[in-house]
Amino acid sequence: MYAYVHWVVSYPLLSAAIQFGILGTLGELLSHILRSRAVSLPCRIWELFAKIAAWAALGVIIKIGFTGMHGFVSALGEHHLLPPGFHSGIGWAFAMSVNTNLFFGPQMMFIHRVEDNLIARRWSTAGLTRAWWTLLWFWIPAHTITFSLPKDYQIGLAALWSVVLGLILGFSAPRK
Repeated sequence: MYAYVHWVVSYPLLSAAIQFGILGTLGELLSHILRSRAVSLPCRIWELFAKIAAWAALGVIIKIGFTGMHGFVSALGEHHLLPPGFHSGIGWAFAMSVNTNLFFGPQMMFIHRVEDNLIARRWSTAGLTRAWWTLLWFWIPAHTITFSLPKDYQIGLAALWSVVLGLILGFSAPRK
């Protein structure tokens, strides 16, 4: 774990890009495989590499977003705009998660949709509302756990949650 933490601390944006590039894409692939019941790619090979790059870019955006939201939630606490019990521990993690997912999550998901559309060379917002609902039922609880961890582990777990969500969506989606 020391090597991982050293890497994340030494290269915060690069490590976020690599973790999301790998794990975000893996979550997408697993979801596709579970929905289609076939081991296949959801796209052409060049599009897969573009998706890895898109997930990597999201990793950088998410790392910056997490850092910014930490400052935002700290400022809320300093100005007595958080309820008692939300200044430390699980209350802090919950406040971070709610604020991150309500103020940052929708825009990040929209950016991800734009990336997907550019890769597929089409424009569609199909499924975006369903994606936004995941902010409430999946991402707020998941990121409450994420923000309970030391900062050095948060991006890695956030990327890993992408795999978990891919599995959930793959198992719950109607079969093709």
